[in-house]
Amino acid sequence: MMQRRTEIPPRRSATQSQLLARRQGYGQQVDTEDDYPDDLPRMPTSTRRYYDTQGNQVIQQGNRRIVVHNEPPPKKRNWTLPIGIGMILMVLLFFALNALSNWWTSHQLDAQYGMPRTWQTDQVVGHSDSTDHPTHFIFLNLNGHVEIIELPGGDSAHAKIYSAGQIYADNPASVPVTGEFKDVNGDGKVDLIVHIGEQRIVYLNDGTQFKPQQ
Repeated sequence: MMQRRTEIPPRRSATQSQLLARRQGYGQQVDTEDDYPDDLPRMPTSTRRYYDTQGNQVIQQGNRRIVVHNEPPPKKRNWTLPIGIGMILMVLLFFALNALSNWWTSHQLDAQYGMPRTWQTDQVVGHSDSTDHPTHFIFLNLNGHVEIIELPGGDSAHAKIYSAGQIYADNPASVPVTGEFKDVNGDGKVDLIVHIGEQRIVYLNDGTQFKPQQ
């Protein structure tokens, strides 16, 4: 009677068993649709691409619509350069108007008082004069120094010269000098008031000449 031999496979070591389990996917769980019977299958999402009447590309995916504009985005305007140019023009305009104003003022003074600045008038002051022969006065600005020349009765042989001092200004030679006649102290005699720009100097009449008011 023959005996049947059954071969028993050799035991694998724990390390080999673990390795084989990893290779065969032991311990891994794969979800299938049967595991979630209540979930509906996800519908595929379609994307449409087309161009509108303005030539812009349109991408539509479900209810979402994207319009692709081909032109570049608008650039923000830089106001620094125009503002800077405007400020420079305003400064130049200011200097131009200032120079024009100074020129016009000087032109008016030259036309009225000449150069050197000269102003003349006749007045009866009681110094050997009369209404027929009034005293002639000449007011001069000689390079910033004020001179008043008096010709009693118009007679240059008896001329008197009064010095009213020096003019202190940015351009002293251009300052006009004028005179005014009236009784300042109430003694009945006509006195002389010299105007040098905005300055005012009083000369009192003593009957024969003018003396600075003390």
